[in-house]
Formats: sequence, C-alpha cells, structure tokens
Amino acid sequence: MEIILASSSKYRQALLKRLNIDFTCHAPNIDESLDNALSLKNNVLSISKKKAQTISTLHPKALIIASDQLCSIENEVLGKPGDFDKAFEQLKKATSNKVIFYTGLVVYNPNTSQFTSHCDKTIVVFRNLSEQEITDYLLTEKPYECAGSFKVESLGVSLFKEVINTDPTALIGLPLIKLCEILRQNNVKV
Repeated sequence: MEIILASSSKYRQALLKRLNIDFTCHAPNIDESLDNALSLKNNVLSISKKKAQTISTLHPKALIIASDQLCSIENEVLGKPGDFDKAFEQLKKATSNKVIFYTGLVVYNPNTSQFTSHCDKTIVVFRNLSEQEITDYLLTEKPYECAGSFKVESLGVSLFKEVINTDPTALIGLPLIKLCEILRQNNVKV
C-alpha cells in the first residue's frame, strides 16, 4: 500500500525516515486557522484530520499520515516566529516558564475508510535565560521556522530545565511511538 506523509516539513520527513518505510510527501495546503471554539488539543486534531482528508481525496488508495503542532505559553499560542525579533520575544516569554506543545497525529486507512487520531502533550520547562543567551542561541541556530523558537533536536535542548512527555519525537513534530502502534494496527510492518 502506498504511504503518504501529508506534510512538506523536513523535520517530519526526517522522523518518518527513521521507521525505514517507503513513503512520499504531499503538502496538503489547507487553511490552518484556529477555531476559537476548540481547545488547542482539539484544534491540532482537527487540522491534522483536514490534512489527511485533503490528501486522501487526491490519493484515495494511499495510507495517509498527517500531523499538526501548536505550542502555547500561559494560553497564548506561539506560531513560527519568522525572524530574530519575534523569536527573541518568544524565548524571553519562555524563560523560567512552561511551554506546552500539542502534537496531533491522524492516520487514514483507505481499506477501512477509518481515521485514527492521537494527540501528544509535551511540557517544556525553560531555565532562566539571559538576554545574551537568547541572542547567542538565535544567532547560532536561527530557529525562525520553528514554533517556540527552538530546535530540540540540536542546540535548543540547552535552553531547557526539563521536558515532560511520553514521546520525545512528538516535540519535533511527529509522535513516532504512537505512529508505530497505529501502523502495526493497519498491517504496516515497522
């Protein structure tokens, strides 16, 4: 069965490659606006499902893997900063604070027409960061395309006091532990 990752994210692609399965990528290009009536958890699940549905209409016989992620500090959603100044402000807010990440996962099986959903919650506790440490980190790593303004898979881990979760890959953008379980349930060898 063909497997498609409904994403153009290089981070999600790298994670899925770890599983040594053949897949292709197709960006869903959907409206990812938040629904204020939904919780952050339900927003990531809804957006992940929209991604899977969009790609499944284009590839009706493929198994579709879709994911979305949101992060927040004190109920304020942090997007991808895009530049140094916004990233600096995000990390300044995060210093000595907890940042919560919700990572949604939806897998669509064309044989059963079923969507399987999961949401992983990760709490990142930042240590007390000086403005110079924030500046040095941002100039070194340039994580401007990453929600929360850090890359956990590299130097970003130096900013943390603690990470609380059940799957470290969820923080990067695709919860592989749960994905492996869902793939096995759908007769995909992992």
